[in-house]
Amino acid sequence: MEIIAIQGHRKEDSGKQEAKKIRRTGLVPAVMYKSGGGDAVQFSIDPKSFRHLVYTSQFKLAEIEVNGNKRRCIVKAIQFHPVTDEVVHIDFLELVPGTEFKATVPLRFEGQAPGVKAGGKFIPKLRRVDILTTPEHVVDEVVADISGMELDDTIRVRDIRLPQGVQITNNGAIPIATIEVPRALRGGK
Repeated sequence: MEIIAIQGHRKEDSGKQEAKKIRRTGLVPAVMYKSGGGDAVQFSIDPKSFRHLVYTSQFKLAEIEVNGNKRRCIVKAIQFHPVTDEVVHIDFLELVPGTEFKATVPLRFEGQAPGVKAGGKFIPKLRRVDILTTPEHVVDEVVADISGMELDDTIRVRDIRLPQGVQITNNGAIPIATIEVPRALRGGK
């Protein structure tokens, strides 16, 4: 799992006026919440430092250092400017060992489906899934095996085999991929 190091600068005050001052200096206001509750830490960060964390389809952890304290976090929420699409605020969730947290991770398909070899078309229906896990068991992606899919088959969220300590919170009946039968194989309908 990739970890992005970010240097944060502690904020003394809070509120709209303080956030505007921070943005005028070229930094982005941020807040770090603790999973399981506790005091939030307000700080500011350089937008270049979190670029690889925000503008990616991969799930990554952040290691944020504020006043000499390093903490492992995930991005919880991002606010973008409505016109320029610049990040104007970012929320992090500090990962506490043994405390469960929710995250959204990419879904990757693995294997070769016999239905595709027979002429069918593989159609992914879901690209990301929501998981519930602890920092000790966190994964950067969930893998679904499609090697048993025949023509006109559908696999669902409940068919995904998960590593220990990871639970999917999406509804188990949601389809994640299908193999569509092409018109030529349907018999002239």
